[in-house]
Amino acid sequence: MGNTIIEKIIKKNTKAEAVAPGQIVTVNVDRVMIHDIFIPFVAEKFEEMGFTKLWDPDKVVLIYDHLVPASAVEDIRHFKIGDAFVKKYGLKNIHRSDGICHQLMTECGYAKPGDIVFGTDSHTTTYGCVGCFSSGIGYTEMAAILGTGEMWVRVPETIKVVIDGKLPENVSSKDIILRLIGDLGADGATYKALEFSGSTVEEMSVASRMTISNMAIEAGAKAALFASDEKTAEYSEVDLSDVDWIYGDDDAQYCRTVVYKAEDLVPVVACPSQVDKIKPVSEVEGTSLDQVFIGSCTNGRLEDLKAAAEILDGKKVADYVKLIVTPASRKIYMEASKAGYLKTLAKAGAIITQPGCGLCCGRAGGILTDGEKILATNNRNFLGRMGTSKVEIYLGSPKTAAASAVAGKIVAAK
Repeated sequence: MGNTIIEKIIKKNTKAEAVAPGQIVTVNVDRVMIHDIFIPFVAEKFEEMGFTKLWDPDKVVLIYDHLVPASAVEDIRHFKIGDAFVKKYGLKNIHRSDGICHQLMTECGYAKPGDIVFGTDSHTTTYGCVGCFSSGIGYTEMAAILGTGEMWVRVPETIKVVIDGKLPENVSSKDIILRLIGDLGADGATYKALEFSGSTVEEMSVASRMTISNMAIEAGAKAALFASDEKTAEYSEVDLSDVDWIYGDDDAQYCRTVVYKAEDLVPVVACPSQVDKIKPVSEVEGTSLDQVFIGSCTNGRLEDLKAAAEILDGKKVADYVKLIVTPASRKIYMEASKAGYLKTLAKAGAIITQPGCGLCCGRAGGILTDGEKILATNNRNFLGRMGTSKVEIYLGSPKTAAASAVAGKIVAAK
């Protein structure tokens, strides 16, 4: 019997002859990521456990992104504790203002195909875009890994998602993952791996795959994995021959298979205030907006900014709407600037911010108040996430967001 991608990665890591869903195994961790919100708790728990040194300082990455730039005095405490931890234990990989953790982990080569990576953020599933088993954990588990380099895992069952065909021009990978979350439900993939395949997936850029793997946690997934191909190898700067084993076998056992025909997919949005409350844009078209947000670790990449710029070129954001654009990393910011995308967005009336989590986590400017509505490209629309609990948050693709910013109301891109 064959194996799913996640079974192959775990089997290779543990050197086991075979692994099966439900089995408890101890894996050797290839890399960990801690961000600024959790570093005080990780540092405290690490020393409380009696550890005096990191298992491998080279394998630990600390990223300041949620609280950068500081918008509350308390934020500075996180930076000071993080800097002290770096100095005391010899961390070498630290990013203080380079962008969002999930963008940087693959962009900087920390998470590679076939690796097992854990991070103190639920959207750590993002790195599955390059065939890496990555998942979010709490600060206690992180502290234990820092001291031992090991983590227990229950081998997940896998849901196979097959998408074949050519996507309509106004449909993107964001619409695909929103549609899937709506079909599975917010708990439909709890502690399961999602494995994506099909001709549509093969044609996707790594950035588009990243959008899908990023949001897999919104269906409860433990991981979201793509087979490694030429695009993966080029992006991750590895030899394809070293990672071409990362794919699901034809005779692997899946607990469920979900199939989509790309041509049947339409632009969708997640409606307030659940990510699995999915409706076609056509059903909510005309809903007035106060603000639009394009960015985050879900949709703040170069192709997202390009898509928005192409729609906004020569147009103006509606007078009563604020458009906030946040690139996912400093590298993307600079590339978008060089390509002229930022100039186009600025001329259209966009507010362009520094790379970081920003509005997605309700910080660093842009929060809203009672009765206001926003269409955003990030990954969550929970109550109170972008201001008060009476703010209505819709989630959609960069194309839908850009077109809606011009219209001043929710519309689909043409």
